[in-house]
Amino acid sequence: MRKRQHLLQDFFIIAASIALAVAIVRYDLVQLLLLHLGGGKTLVAFVAGLFFTSIATTAPAMAVLGELSLNNNLFFVAVVGGAGAVIGDYILFVFVRDRVSDDIAYLLARTGTPRFFKIFHRRSFKRVLPFLGGLIIASPLPDELGLALLGISKMPTSRFLAISFAFNTVGILLIGLVARSLV
Repeated sequence: MRKRQHLLQDFFIIAASIALAVAIVRYDLVQLLLLHLGGGKTLVAFVAGLFFTSIATTAPAMAVLGELSLNNNLFFVAVVGGAGAVIGDYILFVFVRDRVSDDIAYLLARTGTPRFFKIFHRRSFKRVLPFLGGLIIASPLPDELGLALLGISKMPTSRFLAISFAFNTVGILLIGLVARSLV
């Protein structure tokens, strides 16, 4: 019963996030915010990038980044948003690397695991983990899953930051391109 209640709570958080994203686009809230800030598009792109990382805030961040991309330099928005996303990912990475990735590694290291899980022990799989994690980070999927994959690979923080920046920037660039194609 407890898990069902937790899933229902997650559903409502995601639904509220999507509703906020729709309101941002429908009521031109990004333009109002920029007018209020006196054209602070750098700050807005950075903060939107920061919120691009969590499942609860991805939808509104995508709406803001898409709206910013319509009237500003697409590459500027992607790079500044990518920098903000790196900060958000790093904060999540510290928690995910230490907790979730250790739990996953424990489950995968268990003896007597089914044959399917033996693929996770292959050296070739461990080399692909950073790329898979990066793809998840670039996508609208929750970054927590991609960060867990990066945490399992035990990569140095400097490499993590580079991968996070590159894939988040590409993801935001794609959001901007989609937003421009819809107008």
